[in-house]
Amino acid sequence: MAKNHDGPSFMVRLATLIVDKRNLFFLIYGAAIIFSLVSSRWTAVNNDLTSYLPKETETRQGLDLMEKEFTTFATARVMVNNITYQQAEDIAKELEEVSGVKEALFDETQDHYIGAAAMFSVTFDGEVEDDVSKEALEDIRSLLKPYDVYISTEVGNDRSAALAEEMKMIMVIAGVIIVSVLLLTSKTYMEIPVLLLTFGTAAILNKGTNFFFGEISFISDSVTVVLQLALAIDYAIILCHRYSEERQKMEPREAVIIALSKAIPEISASSLTTISGMMALMFMKFGIGYDLGRVLIKAILFSLLSVFTLMPGLLVLFSKGIDRTHHQNFVPNIEGIGRIIIKFQYVVPPIFLVAILIGFKLSSMCPYAYGYTNITSIQESEQTIADHKVNDTFGAQNTLAVVIPKGDYDKERALLAKLESHPEVKSALGIANAEAEDDYKLADELTPRQFAEMLDLDVEVANLLYTAYGLKEQEYGYVANLDKYKVPLIDMFLFVHEEADKGYVELDEDLKQDLDDAYEKISDAQKQLQGEEYTRLVLDLGLPEEGEKTFAFLNGELRDDVKQYYDDFLLVGNTTSDYDLSSSFSRDNVMISILSIVFVILVLLFTFQSVGLPILLILVIQGSVWINFSFPYLMKSPLFFLSYLVVSSIQMGANIDYAIVISSRYMDLKKELPPKKAISVALNQAFPTIITSGSMLAAAGLLIGFISSDPTVASIGICLGRGTILSIFLVMLVLPEILLLGDTIIERTKFDIKPPEITHEANSAMRLNGHIRGYVNGVMDAKVQGIIRGDIHAILNTGTLPEDGQHLLKRENLEDFIPEEEKEKKGGETDESNKV
Repeated sequence: MAKNHDGPSFMVRLATLIVDKRNLFFLIYGAAIIFSLVSSRWTAVNNDLTSYLPKETETRQGLDLMEKEFTTFATARVMVNNITYQQAEDIAKELEEVSGVKEALFDETQDHYIGAAAMFSVTFDGEVEDDVSKEALEDIRSLLKPYDVYISTEVGNDRSAALAEEMKMIMVIAGVIIVSVLLLTSKTYMEIPVLLLTFGTAAILNKGTNFFFGEISFISDSVTVVLQLALAIDYAIILCHRYSEERQKMEPREAVIIALSKAIPEISASSLTTISGMMALMFMKFGIGYDLGRVLIKAILFSLLSVFTLMPGLLVLFSKGIDRTHHQNFVPNIEGIGRIIIKFQYVVPPIFLVAILIGFKLSSMCPYAYGYTNITSIQESEQTIADHKVNDTFGAQNTLAVVIPKGDYDKERALLAKLESHPEVKSALGIANAEAEDDYKLADELTPRQFAEMLDLDVEVANLLYTAYGLKEQEYGYVANLDKYKVPLIDMFLFVHEEADKGYVELDEDLKQDLDDAYEKISDAQKQLQGEEYTRLVLDLGLPEEGEKTFAFLNGELRDDVKQYYDDFLLVGNTTSDYDLSSSFSRDNVMISILSIVFVILVLLFTFQSVGLPILLILVIQGSVWINFSFPYLMKSPLFFLSYLVVSSIQMGANIDYAIVISSRYMDLKKELPPKKAISVALNQAFPTIITSGSMLAAAGLLIGFISSDPTVASIGICLGRGTILSIFLVMLVLPEILLLGDTIIERTKFDIKPPEITHEANSAMRLNGHIRGYVNGVMDAKVQGIIRGDIHAILNTGTLPEDGQHLLKRENLEDFIPEEEKEKKGGETDESNKV
């Protein structure tokens, strides 16, 4: 066996290095902060949740294909209230004159005019992210400024920018709440600047290093800084408390060193449960979980790094101020409340068991939402208000694209007619039924005479054009019989325009202008509906974006109709996106629930070395999760599915710490106190930590929920705040009784992990707390539980002697072994019953 010579432990040596090199760490952190403030602008923020769909989903494949094959012009639904029909017609003309506006559709139908409200369907010259579309939208706003107008569009709708502004307000309010909580729960006022500097540094470093990921979601970008504060402030508080304890016995430098050496293992163990919850998120099939998980884990790691390497130097720097600003303890003693709580140990657990069974049932009936149409937030943005106003007046739009192979206009025409026959389909548009001139459709096949009549051309000119087209397409058989030669209108239009541009066809000015106008419309239609290899059919569904009826039609009649004509096709739209999300949610829900529990149990097994205790703690926190997600069902309020996945992971990974704090203290205290006394004392000792951490996390969540105008982010905040409050309630009022009733299970399922034996040789005094085996030559003053074999010269103050004749106790020089305090206590006399 290896020898372990006297000297400071590795943790002490590491802590000494950190404290003594604090100025170097200050310099490094200063440079890192400056860098992070600059680099935080390098991170791209993704506002599109559909981009995180798994690659194998139909929606993701369809979106990728459509981006490659088609152009999707940006649109806007512009509603103007309190105007006459004549005013609306005039406004429509003015809108079409705006630079960057391709068209502004308006008619007398109820799709565009109801009561005194008019709705203009505007199409822009560019796509959603193009500057031409954004500039045109601003011109429209300026044009309609005198009117009561609402514009529903994705153009210029930058969620990340809006959330960033909201998060600034949330951070200010959260900062005020956190400082207020720390003022009440801290022991000295100057601890607070240390805590805030430590956290602020960690938050800046985390945000400034997100660019390493290339791109993060708008959800990760917005909520991480607040969740980081609420989740990681515990680590700094633990080190502060350790320092306060050691400062009573040592100078500041030595106190920080010893405190840090003790806090590193404790804080690292505490962070494992939180990290494990975030790791579970990363196993989601829906990519947003991986994105949020990795950003939050990085945030926790930066928080640990700041606490371990920056905060020790700050404690030394602020030590004089910390010493001078001690104040009275504002946290009440709740040991009396603890004694009252344990009186209900046979009442509360059965009630809790019934509550979690009901919670499990109700949470399984939670009405989940997978899109934006059914979820709301307490605060609504200007864009959200406009969307609701337009949808409430003229109905919501639900557009679905059917992507099919290109080339067969007859099959396409037949499919469009079939789809339009369903009452669930308001309209179906494709190249095959898109209107052209004189009631012709773009895919209609025309003879030279029909083409000449439509464009007012000479038949001879039309024959020449058809001949040139036939030769180009190598359709020589038709060229010999032009009267029966039919060419799709769209193909002939594009060919004639191409030949006219090259100068091969001469047309008079009026005809050339008509041809150019027609070409522009046909070209736009082709860009949107026809690609190199695929054609896109656009359906306007008269169904909600999501729901059982919508999904049933999507996967039933609609899909069956398309299969009659095409084997290879894709359905793409918000409805298919919602359906794909609902499918992945079923898998992700089970995956996250299992992984969260497994990861946390593994950490707790090695922490408590008991099988029963982790199960009891998991039962309490999982119960709080089920009860938390019963509320949406009881309130008849749809819950965004992502809220459940994120919050359940955070509850299991972070709120479990509250249960660990009470359980750890209880397991230590019951070695010296009766179980009931131990649990009431443990409850009182753990209360400051739980109320500090819990109130911060709950406040952070509720602030996000009440202030954010983005429904997805607000939903996460509300659920997190409510879940944290429930966890605190159950941990403080239910867990104590469960620990008392389950004490037998805890003790019977304990196991030991034996550390390696170490032979220690020393010629000086040392303090021991543990097991010893070997030879000791010297004076021993200790409590010993075990067997001593050999000659003993000692006084036994407690216990009894074995009757084994091999154990001989001699009374030689007994006074030399009596401690001085024992001599004073007994006045130099010894109890004969204990003398040998």
